[in-house]
Amino acid sequence: MSTELPSEVDVAIIGAGAAGLGAARALEGAGLSVIVLEARDRIGGRAHTIMAAPGIPFDLGCEWLHSADRNDFVGIAKQLGFKVDTKRPPWREQTYDATFSKAQRAEFFAAMDAFYDRAEAAAENEEDAPAATCLEPGNPWNPMIDAVSTYINGFELKDVSLHDMDAYEDTEVNWRLPDGYGALIAAYGARCPVALNTEVTVIDHSGSRVKIETSRGTLTAANVVICVPTNLLANENIRFHPPLPEKVEAAAGLPLGADNKVMLALADAEKWPEDVGLRGAYMRVGIGSFHLRPSGRPCIAGFYGGSFARELEQAGEGALAAQSIDEIVKLLGSDIRNKLTPLAESRWCHDRFAQGAYSAAKPGHAEARAVLAAPVDGRLFFAGEATSPNFFSTAHGARESGERAAKEVMAKNHRMG
Repeated sequence: MSTELPSEVDVAIIGAGAAGLGAARALEGAGLSVIVLEARDRIGGRAHTIMAAPGIPFDLGCEWLHSADRNDFVGIAKQLGFKVDTKRPPWREQTYDATFSKAQRAEFFAAMDAFYDRAEAAAENEEDAPAATCLEPGNPWNPMIDAVSTYINGFELKDVSLHDMDAYEDTEVNWRLPDGYGALIAAYGARCPVALNTEVTVIDHSGSRVKIETSRGTLTAANVVICVPTNLLANENIRFHPPLPEKVEAAAGLPLGADNKVMLALADAEKWPEDVGLRGAYMRVGIGSFHLRPSGRPCIAGFYGGSFARELEQAGEGALAAQSIDEIVKLLGSDIRNKLTPLAESRWCHDRFAQGAYSAAKPGHAEARAVLAAPVDGRLFFAGEATSPNFFSTAHGARESGERAAKEVMAKNHRMG
């Protein structure tokens, strides 16, 4: 339930995604009045679970508990009664050898692992470079390695900073929430004081208190925690007065890539194996990655990234589903076409309050994460997945950044007290 908009607060948090909710939860019991200002009509931001069909929850945004052995959402899930599926993801295995043989998979993953080994060594150099410089010239698997980059980063390797890619910490433990990551984050933030449908347009920090102009009126705050996607700052959908060009520039160096998902209902599902991956040995970047019967449900999930995902999104609603069905038919045969029914798809680049999926640093901009995270005047604090030094592009990295910003607020108030 949405909270009324107060006229003044100690702390205003802008954005009710994982970062904003993490900040609000961390400020509980601090003796400060808090409000979270959310432009959408729901909480969760880029974490959003819908029921694509009865019995088929679908995470339009984040889905996997990445680095699960270091991910606080695992403990939060258990506290809130959410089941955690600890089975390994099917990313390196699949059942249908005819579409991508075991020998081909071994060759591909050896090439990809060698690429990451070269990238790790090259990241020791002081000068940053595009991650694509670490591709082995002429390697036939390079397009598929680039396709994997679009799934991970939302961009092709030519547009990704080598230093930033190396900074990401991945423990390679990835678990799933069968009832939805978005549903978990909504439950986590359910008790936070949130004003929904409250779009912030101007943050005026020229006076003794920060004045925040919103679609529902103006309020003032002693402290503001800004937890919005980088594209909104880079495009100045939210403006600062006086301007903060270093923040706008940092955000522009951390653009949100394109990653979208599609859910297809599968008839006669019991005839197909559960929880297996599906991908063809296609030597091109513009390909999908598929998950047959996730959590044993009667469906197939598809994932697309980078320029191809952006092109499909530009083509309009339904283009992602049509493409995925065509690809699955090529992989599994024409008989499956009439067993597949589109249920839902995400279109994050067209979402005006996200404008993309998650952040990746452009080559030469790896330091922008620290620049964006730095407080301004001891009153403006910044959080969000893009400000996480090592767990950027994840929900748990976002939540941790919100907690970090809340601690900065409390430390400042303690000094003043």
